[in-house]
Amino acid sequence: MPNIGIAMVPGHTGVQSKEQLRENILGVTQYNVVNALLEKPAEGTLEDEPSARDIVATGTLDEINEYFVRHELSDGLPIMPPTQARIDAFLRHTDRKPDEVLGILLPDMRAATIWSIAVNGVMAGCRPEYMPILVALVEAMCDPYYGNEHSGNTPGGETLILLNGPITKELGFNYTQGVMRDGFQANTSIGRFWRLYLRNIAGFLPHKNDKATFGNTFRVVVPENEDVCAKIGWKTNSEDFGFKAGTNTITVSRYTGGNHISSISGAKPEDLMPYITDSMQKLHSWHFLFTVGAECGGTLRPLMFLSPILAELFAAAGWSKQDIKQKLWEQARVPAHHMERVSRDWTQKPSWNLAFEVSVGRMPKVYHESDDPNRMVPIVWQPDDYMIVVTGDLGRNSGYIFAHNGVLGYPTAKEIKLPKNWKELRAASAVKTAPPAKGKRKNGT
Repeated sequence: MPNIGIAMVPGHTGVQSKEQLRENILGVTQYNVVNALLEKPAEGTLEDEPSARDIVATGTLDEINEYFVRHELSDGLPIMPPTQARIDAFLRHTDRKPDEVLGILLPDMRAATIWSIAVNGVMAGCRPEYMPILVALVEAMCDPYYGNEHSGNTPGGETLILLNGPITKELGFNYTQGVMRDGFQANTSIGRFWRLYLRNIAGFLPHKNDKATFGNTFRVVVPENEDVCAKIGWKTNSEDFGFKAGTNTITVSRYTGGNHISSISGAKPEDLMPYITDSMQKLHSWHFLFTVGAECGGTLRPLMFLSPILAELFAAAGWSKQDIKQKLWEQARVPAHHMERVSRDWTQKPSWNLAFEVSVGRMPKVYHESDDPNRMVPIVWQPDDYMIVVTGDLGRNSGYIFAHNGVLGYPTAKEIKLPKNWKELRAASAVKTAPPAKGKRKNGT
């Protein structure tokens, strides 16, 4: 409804006294409501969008990029023009039909099609062989479980893409040192694709449907180091989500921020856990609204990266991922009165009383084992709510913790389905791809 009447409340309701709020609503807002109901609104108009096959611009590379920036189709970085030939190259790397609809994406209610995936993949600088991964990503984006409609919400949480399976090595993803750094085409361009697709198909535009207070930029794809997992006998993240070992999968979830835990030192797991649990507990605050109550209680899914050398230390002592999750659940705790205060006073949530929530069956009994306000309660409902991924520098003893955005980007995993002629496509691509340069670059080159 492009011409719907709007009656604003002056200022922000969260930083006004009850007296100020009453004065503003009665003195300003209610009159605007009445006026909007009594006055005929201007005739609303919606611009027609071009169809999928329309050529929207022609010209030089600079002219094409200027067009895409001017029409809000670009993230501000140069894009690769999505010509018919480039789109066709992407479509050859999937068995799906170009017009197949994977879902309808909010807020703009556009159809997520295989064709539009190819178009945005070209624009993001992806290679055609990334197409099966892009399709799996959009399947996750369309899954109601993920909650894509919240992508432009206040905290500005940004999606992280986790990758598992042999495709990591096959397509040249970085999964060791600097795994979260841009600079590797597969990791970087696919991460960029996610944000472009949110913009161009879902409709999340800054200052419009994207209402993040501060926002974040796109994150590069992070693969798990499955070689290390196999070496130490740990399940991969993909297996944690129910897939068979060796399955190519992506997992998406949205996080509001993260923190590097540097130099986690000690000779045994018991030396490492206090530092890890302290960091996990301190990174989560308002996120407790995803722990408490009926609305979205029990949906907090914190993520931790462990560098391989730390994973190997834990495994050498007989610890599994599950053991670490259990210790996090037991040790990463906060006083009950603090969790209630965050929910009641700071996030203004109606569900905050832990004793009541437990009594009506909306929270596990561990949250009210006594009436002591200083009793320590876990930040998640159960050990399996923690996610642990082995990745990063092989020789560094560090971790990384992400603060999760709950149902506003819930962890969702999808299998990457390769086309039937994948081997032939890869063989043809390998012939065209030049080998990487060897040695160091000279100064000035």
